[in-house]
Parts: sequence; structure tokens; C-alpha cells
Amino acid sequence: MPKPWYHHRPTTWHFNIDTYLNPLIPASILPHFPYPIAYFLGYRDPKQQQKRPPPGNVAVIFFAFVGIFVTLTVIGAVGRYYESFVSRGVPVVVGSFGAAAVLDFYAIESPLSQPRNAILGQLLSCIVGISIAKLFSFSPHFESIRFVGASLACASATAVMALTGTVHPPAGATALMAVLDDKVMALGWYLIAVVMLGCGVMLGCALVVNNLRRRFPFYWWSPEPTGQFWAGKPKRGDGEVVGKKGGSGSGSEETVKGSGNEEDKRLGGTSGERLRQEDGDVDIEAQSGRITRKQKEEDVDVDEGPRVVITRRGVEIPEGVNLRPEEVRFLETLAERL
Repeated sequence: MPKPWYHHRPTTWHFNIDTYLNPLIPASILPHFPYPIAYFLGYRDPKQQQKRPPPGNVAVIFFAFVGIFVTLTVIGAVGRYYESFVSRGVPVVVGSFGAAAVLDFYAIESPLSQPRNAILGQLLSCIVGISIAKLFSFSPHFESIRFVGASLACASATAVMALTGTVHPPAGATALMAVLDDKVMALGWYLIAVVMLGCGVMLGCALVVNNLRRRFPFYWWSPEPTGQFWAGKPKRGDGEVVGKKGGSGSGSEETVKGSGNEEDKRLGGTSGERLRQEDGDVDIEAQSGRITRKQKEEDVDVDEGPRVVITRRGVEIPEGVNLRPEEVRFLETLAERL
């Protein structure tokens, strides 16, 4: 069993909050929704989804243009005509929303664009920025050290987002403006309501516009399995693990069953260990989608899991596989060269 992160040297510490939170996060309920509704919430049922080539970059740019224009217009209208905002001197559009719109409507494959990052990242950054602004405002020399407070706010917000798995670059600008911008700083804790309203409007528009030709979000909480705590832990030795594949949003199930000690012996070790390759090569059978490991006594078939399919028509990325934009572009380049 590996040692906890705090037992290692400080230079090798690695903390992943999802290790502790994911078992407590309920599994996705999107598969139980009516499919037209679940579709615009990012869920895709392979049985009902028609395979079609991915949209070209011109279509992607067009929908990004429409989405950004509509979203910022709606947010601006609320800031301009909503009486509570006008009386408090709320800026028509908070500056960080511009960067957030680019992520939510163009780079939608990025983990930084998913709802968990876009909403919780902004929320945590608001709390950090406002707290530091109020703390520094007690100093009689606030104006002369204001830039220090702004730097501390952005750095602290980044650290908090990184530790909580909610990194969202525009949120760093929100924390920065909470100290530097007079209008934003004057809002105090009311800034949280302003930013959360903007995030809600942007997310709603992104769900509609992006799902017309693409898919958004790829997950709501995490691409890793969730809900293991509520599903119950299997007894030791029965070798059964049931979880959600693709995190809280994909809805696809993965079940791995074993037969206790007999299965462990058959695989050459415990069920939690990696399969050891002994005296044989690894044959990849393209048609069956399985990997066969030839061992001394008998063959053991192991499911390969999700596969990225590259054809002349484009790239098919299965649910639960989260790729960065540059990785997607690389795969599309390979498809074009076929």
C-alpha cells in the first residue's frame, strides 16, 4: 500500500482532493433524464447518438461568436437595467467574463472550461479576493500597498483553486480586480452574487449553443469515477468493483467482476495489482477491441476500455476520455492524413 502524501519528502508531495471527494459525490443522474434534456446537459447515449463527422473550425468559430455575443449581451443588459445592480454601481460586465467566455464557447474540451472549474473557481476566487481586499483596507497606507494586496489575492486564489481542482484562469482576474478596481472593491461581498449570476447565465447559454453541434460539458464534476461510497464497498476477496466511468456527467457504467482467490491466481497476483506479462507478446485485436496476453498456462482476456477511433471521416472520442485541445487537434491532423 503506498504511503500517504504527507509521509514523503516535501518536494514529492502530491495532493489530489478528488481522492477524498469523488467517493462522496453521487454518480451521475443524467441517464435517468429524458434524453432531449440530458443531451443539452452533456450526456450522450451511444444507442441514440448518430455518428457524424466533427464540425470544421469555421462552424466552431461561428458558434463561439454567437455564444460569446449573446452571453455578454445578456450579462451587460442585466448590469445596465437591473435596479439592484444600478443602485450599487455594479460594472456592466466584469472584466474576467471576457476570458471566461472564450473558454466556455471555444475551448470547451479543456478541463478549465467544465462547470466545476468555471463556477467553483470563480466562487473561491471571489471569496479570496474580497477577504484580502478587506484585510488590506484596514491599513492607513492602503493605496501605497494596494498592488501588494492584488498580487497576494491572485496568488492565493490560484493556490486555492489548484488544491481544490477548480483552476479557472479568468477567476484569477476576478481576485485581482477585487483589490485593484475601485468599483469592484466597493461591492464587497455583493461581488459574489454578481459573479455567480454571470456564471449562471454563461453556463446556460453554453449548454444551448455548444450542444447544437458539439458536446458540453464533458463532465460536471470529474472525469474519474464517483459515488463509490454510496454504491457500497464490496467484500474483500469477491473482486467486484462497480463505478461510474467518465465521472459525474457521462453516465456510462463500468463493472469489473472477479472470482476471489481463484481469479487472483489466474491473473498472477491480487486483483488490485497490474497484470504481469510473462513469456509472451501482447496481441491487439482491432476487430474485437480486446488485448490478449499470452501467459504460460492460459490466455487471459482484458478489456481495453475506451478507445479513440481515427478514420478518414474524423476522430471519435468516447465518453469519459478527456483530451486537451492540442491533443484533439493532433488527432484531427492524423485523420486528415489518412
